[in-house]
Amino acid sequence: MKIEVLFPEAANLFGDCWNHRYLKECLPGAEFVYTSFGDTPEFANGDVQLVYMGAMTEGEQERAIEKLMPYRERVKQLVDGGTVFLMTANAGEVFCDHIENEDGSRIEGLKIFDLYAKRDMMHRHNSTVLCDFDGMKLVGFKAEFSQLYGDNSENHLATVSYGTGINSKCKLEGVRINNFFSTAIVGPFLLMNPEFVEYLMKLLGVENPELKHEPIITAAYERRLADIEKMAANK
Repeated sequence: MKIEVLFPEAANLFGDCWNHRYLKECLPGAEFVYTSFGDTPEFANGDVQLVYMGAMTEGEQERAIEKLMPYRERVKQLVDGGTVFLMTANAGEVFCDHIENEDGSRIEGLKIFDLYAKRDMMHRHNSTVLCDFDGMKLVGFKAEFSQLYGDNSENHLATVSYGTGINSKCKLEGVRINNFFSTAIVGPFLLMNPEFVEYLMKLLGVENPELKHEPIITAAYERRLADIEKMAANK
């Protein structure tokens, strides 16, 4: 099994690097490939089972688009074929139609899905999130200068019961196309959601997933879930 981590030298804000670090602990037999901006992506020619990218600055986001644009058709081929992609925080915006700046200028994205992002660099949106994905409750936090707009009713990742979805007026969070998963939740998303880690491992062909530090992360998840559900009940 081969897992590619895109641009780890830049896409590592909010502790997002712990997503691929934790996966490596759970999948000790997997090969992890770390692709820097100066490298050719492993997925371009090789057999990769999962591609991960995390939070980055807006400048590095534009750099990631420029780097990946020559491989757009290969990305689309992999997404259509069911390869697993996990994008956290603003990484998913790289794959949207375009990103709009405050002055109206825009950066074309990879156009893997039809939503577009709008930046508002003078106002950061922060929120706690509780949402439902395939019967499991996902928890986390958002800290974003940009939000997505458009219709994701047919390809959303999860339904929000507390917090915001792709934007402040939407209760549908993230994007899911086949096994392409994108969420605006920041930080160690996988550590915070152990059941989702098991779900990913099964997609990767692991019949009986075993989570590293399972008692600890499960207890932390249950406590965080209880706290957020209490907040939701009192809103």
